[in-house]
Amino acid sequence: MPDQAAPLVLQNIEATVATLTLNRPDAYNALSIELMEALLARLQGLAEDREVHVIILKGAGRGFCAGHDLRQMSGNDDPEFHRRTFETCSRLMLQITRQPQPVIAQVQGIATAAGCQLVATCDLAVATDTARFATPGVNIGLFCSTPMVALSRAIARKQAMEMLLTGEMVDARRACEIGLINQTAPEEVVDEVTLGLAAKIAGKSPHAIRLGKEAFYQQLEEPLSQAYAHCSDVMCCNMDSDDAREGIDAFLNKREPVWKGQ
Repeated sequence: MPDQAAPLVLQNIEATVATLTLNRPDAYNALSIELMEALLARLQGLAEDREVHVIILKGAGRGFCAGHDLRQMSGNDDPEFHRRTFETCSRLMLQITRQPQPVIAQVQGIATAAGCQLVATCDLAVATDTARFATPGVNIGLFCSTPMVALSRAIARKQAMEMLLTGEMVDARRACEIGLINQTAPEEVVDEVTLGLAAKIAGKSPHAIRLGKEAFYQQLEEPLSQAYAHCSDVMCCNMDSDDAREGIDAFLNKREPVWKGQ
């Protein structure tokens, strides 16, 4: 049994990569309000850390995340408590999207309901080849409406509707085919594969990555002409940066760039 005083979210930073681990293994890392608030606080703290370029999000124990803590929710009939739960979840998902660093989900076991929402919200996802995904709320009369927001933006509409309407499990191979995750790996090497992906991104200009991630999500919500206008402004801003000048000079002179890191 884990120590009851153990942090709900563990944090480890190596070089420029931070790893956050959901730490409720006995509950399959179910998202209690306390866990969501702890993860939100960790992300907000890392957002201010310019030395951290990439974040990996994983779960302790046998599963990534089983979604909301139904025991906690069913034990409190106050509608305001339920509203607070879903509002906290929405704040968490928006923080991941707005996080200046790319966030990579590393999935083992199950990622269901709001756990699947977490995977869909992260910028990238790597899963063990035995991982499984579902939005099974329909099976208990509780349609996965908030997970639907992330899921419908991450994968094709009909694939999202199939998951939402049937509540059935999707294996890792299928999750990769429909674009819910980027790649799979055997369980014994998934840490190495995820860290390799993180290191590849961490080696790029952090300034360009921050600009690009913010622009990516903003342009998705804009009409086509507005998206082009907005991203043209972003490109101009990027071109005027020290990192862009360094990167172009390094490319032309066939050398490795040295990023400012700011």
